[in-house]
Amino acid sequence: MLGISSRIVSDVVVFDLSGRFSFMEFGLHEQTKELLNAGRRDFVLNLADVSYIDSFAIGQMFTIWTSIRAKEGHVVLLQPVQKVQEVLRVSKLDAIFPVFTDEGQAIANARLPSSTDMSGA
Repeated sequence: MLGISSRIVSDVVVFDLSGRFSFMEFGLHEQTKELLNAGRRDFVLNLADVSYIDSFAIGQMFTIWTSIRAKEGHVVLLQPVQKVQEVLRVSKLDAIFPVFTDEGQAIANARLPSSTDMSGA
């Protein structure tokens, strides 16, 4: 089960995630949509305490990225553990999600217009 808490830092939504991000976990996408509808545009997904992600979670992360980009927002990842980094690499999500080890840098980059700009790719 995926634990989700959120906080606002410098006008950026930081989702602190924990546990297993796996099949039938829709909570993160739902919360992201609600915050997008409330006018939030910049997000950090803190994956430091996520021990596992599966292919369903990869699909959810791509859907979340698409939803945020459609509203001209930005999303970055923070501190994925080695196992999660490997899944991101294999799935090629590391190409669209900038990854940071420092929360301050992640927040600063989530606010940059080019942080996930794929227009040149």
